[in-house]
Amino acid sequence: MRTRARPGTGRVGAGKGASSGFDDDRGYTTSWAFECLIEIANFAELRRQLGVTRAGELIVGFEARVSAALPAVRITRTGRASLEFSFEGDARADVDAALAILATKLAAPIRIDGIAYRCDLILAGAAVPSRRFDEVRLAEELEEAATVARREQRVVVRDLSAVESMLDRLTLSRDLPGATARGEMLLHYQPKLHVRRQKVTGVEALIRWQHPERGLIPPGDFIPAAEEARVIADLTLWTLDQVAVDQRRLAAAGHDLEVFVNISGQLLNDAGFVAEACERVRSADGRLGFEITETSVIRDPETAIAHLHEIAAIGVPIAIDDYGAGLSSLAYLKQLPARELKIDKMFVTQLTSSNRDPLIVRSTIDLAHAMEMEVTAEGVETQAALALLSVMGCDMVQGFLISRPMPFDALLEFLATEPHMTRPALAQGAFNLPASFWNRA
Repeated sequence: MRTRARPGTGRVGAGKGASSGFDDDRGYTTSWAFECLIEIANFAELRRQLGVTRAGELIVGFEARVSAALPAVRITRTGRASLEFSFEGDARADVDAALAILATKLAAPIRIDGIAYRCDLILAGAAVPSRRFDEVRLAEELEEAATVARREQRVVVRDLSAVESMLDRLTLSRDLPGATARGEMLLHYQPKLHVRRQKVTGVEALIRWQHPERGLIPPGDFIPAAEEARVIADLTLWTLDQVAVDQRRLAAAGHDLEVFVNISGQLLNDAGFVAEACERVRSADGRLGFEITETSVIRDPETAIAHLHEIAAIGVPIAIDDYGAGLSSLAYLKQLPARELKIDKMFVTQLTSSNRDPLIVRSTIDLAHAMEMEVTAEGVETQAALALLSVMGCDMVQGFLISRPMPFDALLEFLATEPHMTRPALAQGAFNLPASFWNRA
């Protein structure tokens, strides 16, 4: 039976020069306890190639490599294709640093009998402040992290210090059903500027929750709760209906814009939702588009891709949101009936201060254009970034330089002042509008 040591016996820190160091032994009080998992995802395939006995040597090799990379950790083999290790540190970031080191150190193939074998690894972790150390809870959180890591093919760390926010999510889940009927949901819209035409050609609809007690709650706080409570379909259908109403008001004001709605990955595998959403789009007298994330396809690629083709078949444009933040898999990208690729803001915000980000952005723009897709850069906040994206051939930009998300009435007024969208005026245009402009309901 596996046993986990209590904090205090193995320390891994954030690195040389930081507040703590790898294999440090200075005797100060430990702040965090960590438990991590490494799993060979393609073990079944490797076992067929190597045979049972030789395949069993793979995890032994990984154990040695982990021990060499992180000598302070305590390692336990938990199966023929997995091992766990635990350690302590002084900052929550220590576990991220350790997993980042392993992602690099373990990337090289393992050689057996002179032949190199590639191992696809799952990396997951759980973190807890030492004062709250609970062996069972830590193990449960690691299992949850591993489940998400397997599904989304990325490194996942769950943090037990977020217990309060998890309890808050339960409260939100309780309050969510009926929120639309009570009139608590509203939409904000963020414009997308076409770079060459210097004109707003579309907007993204972003749902907000005006909670009667907590005030305005952003989607990042309640969308996960909505998915867990299984009310995300109702919220999305309400959004489609409201967008259809607002789009008719836009058309009456002389603005023919595409409006994009975000679709949860949970819904892409729901045939009933897809059918209902397509019916709502058909009955709406406007131009509606759907935004999906890369990782939303990974849960059930075959079903999700089939549903996306159904949606595209009725003329709904599909945009891939947050490109680069997930797997950025070309295997999936070439199968998606997408018309637009949105580059994640993590690459755009450092565009003028990084050596690599411009290369990534330029190559992504070229790739998307080669696949006959338009490109939108998210997170554009400076004139310098806008100028560089224009030179790179980026089609559209979205971000605070253009406009932050705003209520519908503010959007109408913003569009009515569209002459200020000319290139020289962008520097002072949107940022100089008064706070009251953005906050009107």
